[in-house]
Amino acid sequence: MSDIIQLLPDHVANQIAAGEVVQRPASVVKELLENAIDSGATEISLIIKEAGKTLIQVVDNGKGMSVTDARLCFERHATSKISSADDLFNLTTKGFRGEALASIAAIAHVEMRTKPEGDDLGTHIKIEGSEVVIQEPCATPKGTTIWVKNLFFNVPARRNFLKSNPVELRHVIDEFHRVSMVHSAIKFELYSEGSEMFKLPLSNIRQRLVHIFGAKTNEKLVPVEETTEILGIKGFVGKPEFAKKTRGEQFLFVNDRFVKSPYLHHAVMAAFDGLLQPKTHPSYYLYLRVDPKSIDINIHPTKTEVKFDNEQALYAIIRATIKHGLGQFNVTPVLDFERESSMDVPYDYKNKSVKTPQVEVDRTFNPFKTESEPQSFRSPKASSSTEGQQTFGSSFNKNYKKAPEPKWESLYSGLGDVDLETQLKSNLEFESVANNEKLFSDGHNEDKNQGVYQLHKKYLVTTIKSGLVVIHQNRAHQRILYEDFRKQISQTNSISQQLLFPLQLPFSKSEIAIIKALENELIYAGFGFESFQDDSISINGIPTVVSESEVSIILEQLIADIELEVPKSSFSQLEVLSKSLAKTAAVKTGVILEKEMQQHLVDQLFACEEANRSPNGKNTYTTISIDELDRKF
Repeated sequence: MSDIIQLLPDHVANQIAAGEVVQRPASVVKELLENAIDSGATEISLIIKEAGKTLIQVVDNGKGMSVTDARLCFERHATSKISSADDLFNLTTKGFRGEALASIAAIAHVEMRTKPEGDDLGTHIKIEGSEVVIQEPCATPKGTTIWVKNLFFNVPARRNFLKSNPVELRHVIDEFHRVSMVHSAIKFELYSEGSEMFKLPLSNIRQRLVHIFGAKTNEKLVPVEETTEILGIKGFVGKPEFAKKTRGEQFLFVNDRFVKSPYLHHAVMAAFDGLLQPKTHPSYYLYLRVDPKSIDINIHPTKTEVKFDNEQALYAIIRATIKHGLGQFNVTPVLDFERESSMDVPYDYKNKSVKTPQVEVDRTFNPFKTESEPQSFRSPKASSSTEGQQTFGSSFNKNYKKAPEPKWESLYSGLGDVDLETQLKSNLEFESVANNEKLFSDGHNEDKNQGVYQLHKKYLVTTIKSGLVVIHQNRAHQRILYEDFRKQISQTNSISQQLLFPLQLPFSKSEIAIIKALENELIYAGFGFESFQDDSISINGIPTVVSESEVSIILEQLIADIELEVPKSSFSQLEVLSKSLAKTAAVKTGVILEKEMQQHLVDQLFACEEANRSPNGKNTYTTISIDELDRKF
């Protein structure tokens, strides 16, 4: 029997490793930025073209590499961070696997220029598919510049799995944010297609967050800080009133490394228990510092998942620290520059003593001292009074003089010809019970007296010839609005209501880029945009089915849906936009509908092209036949 096991060639092994390390252009950005940080750079620039598919360039002013190091860094398992297995449990740097540059060079055209401080000449290396094409001396400034071109040029199947440029660009920006948020003492720049997207100067953590997410972020932050023997925690959490419908700005860093930990995320959410509106998510930016020996960051190729020695203790500390920070925020007085000045105590009264108010009564006042006799109000039907009442009236006239008719009597003029009881009934509205006769009517007049009934503020029940129809009011309204929005956007005949005062909504730069890319479709849907700023959007028109309070919720949901469903074509973008608008604007479960609205919703639903499915593919209604009802009895 011949041998069938063989060693893989280096370039094949590198491509397999690249499948774990390099998933998309953002993965390359992460590895290159981390290498630049480990080199001790104070200024790092990231330049990309076509969302990194064509070019990813990172320029740093770090310590650079010698000729030998420049050649060895592209070999497998070559690293300067560790020398023994024990070093894996005492890591303070970022890149330590020694596979990043080798994996990138296996699936892209890589070029690097580097020079350490003090050398006259640097090194220029060019690699294509793990093969060194050029290695020569060159003139270059101190530091390292690396170009990664034509990603996945020799793995076309992997390139076909990449998403559209806007989607891949958002992933690149996310990685750029995660790295730059931790290292506020480093100047970062990001350029895309030749234009500047971010320029982050040297600052502290709070200023760095404001530079990344916009000036409005500053007022949303609540500082948290605690130091214990096993954990040091500092950072910020968002105020509960600024919680969003979607999970957005939630960042957890351990020893200056971005990680994902559902367990610790639950600790943060537990600290907000009772402070958030239903289905809202707070923002948080937490920086944890633990002993490197108590954490294992080598359990995942991308190093975003970690393992802790004592997760229960970390959970309790994080939860208690955030609760303490939120408690301090609630009880600490703050300067309020928008308070109502008319409620202030005047200066003249600040030093005066409190006096009990005196009540003065005019004891000489007599309401019956006028000359005329008071006349009581009586309805016309009460004019024929009993004999006892006449006696009381005559004795009243003897003791008091006539008083003029009070002015309030004129309020009752015109009641003479109307029965008082009839008048009261005509001004009252009663909640009538549904006429059950319609529900159990015979077949011949069923269509004429058909009714709609709301059940548990969630379902609409109506009759048909074969039985009953039970409609889910939220899903049905989603279907109606979805088809309306899709028709408006595709035919560009939107109906918009103009706002008297434009809405100013704060967003981050990446979120504004998403909205700006969908500007035309949103205009066709009924939105009107007055201007786009660096950290906010001014809206002067909204669709007729949307209220002002729902605009920010709709746009936040739209951004999340666009990121999740990652549309590649304008048609799919239209679908996502229509679904998102319909989902947010549809009538919610728990809302009481008027009779006219109930009937109108039923009529509109069955006029839809596909009435039986919501935009997300769920049933909008179900039918119960007479035979099914008969079997129940």
